[in-house]
Amino acid sequence: MNTVTILKVFGTLSKKYDIPVYANKKTWEAMPEEMNKISDSNRKIINIDCEFYINDLKIIAFSIPHDAACPCGYNIFNSGKKISIATDVGHVSDKIMSYLENSSFALLEANYDPDVLKYSSYPLHLKYRIDGPNGHLSNSSCGKVVSHLIDSGLNCVMLGHLSKENNFPELAYQTVLNEVNNTHDSSLINIIVASRNSPSNFIDI
Repeated sequence: MNTVTILKVFGTLSKKYDIPVYANKKTWEAMPEEMNKISDSNRKIINIDCEFYINDLKIIAFSIPHDAACPCGYNIFNSGKKISIATDVGHVSDKIMSYLENSSFALLEANYDPDVLKYSSYPLHLKYRIDGPNGHLSNSSCGKVVSHLIDSGLNCVMLGHLSKENNFPELAYQTVLNEVNNTHDSSLINIIVASRNSPSNFIDI
């Protein structure tokens, strides 16, 4: 689910329950109709690479490559711990990796398997988009990122934003596990696959 889609949902929730919504300026500008559902007092503008706070959480938004209006990932800090969120990521650059390093937990995209995508019913232009540098992250690419992050303290990862048509939970899990096993003892990392239809269990960081 992309940022604009999420904000459409939160626009309705914000209006009903008086909840603040945080997004960068370009994302707000990309959804004027939804923005108008949210009161001025609940419309919070954040800046990329700048800290902001929600109660006792320190948060930093960082740019990610995707064909959307200024998409970003997040670092969240509390009690000396760091968690990171990065989905809708066409590729992981050195700069993005630096934002992900030193995380105890990360929600990372494992969107598709290249072979499943190749033989899916998607039109060719959409396949190129998904597999392109501003599209989505494959299972294997996600596994390589996880392997790298283990060295800086990652001990739990949740695989998210799996394509319903171009992936399978078991395939995503096994591919990431195989990548980890190429360089590390897999007992060093807890790999969880996010469910499409239900909330995950609580995770103790």
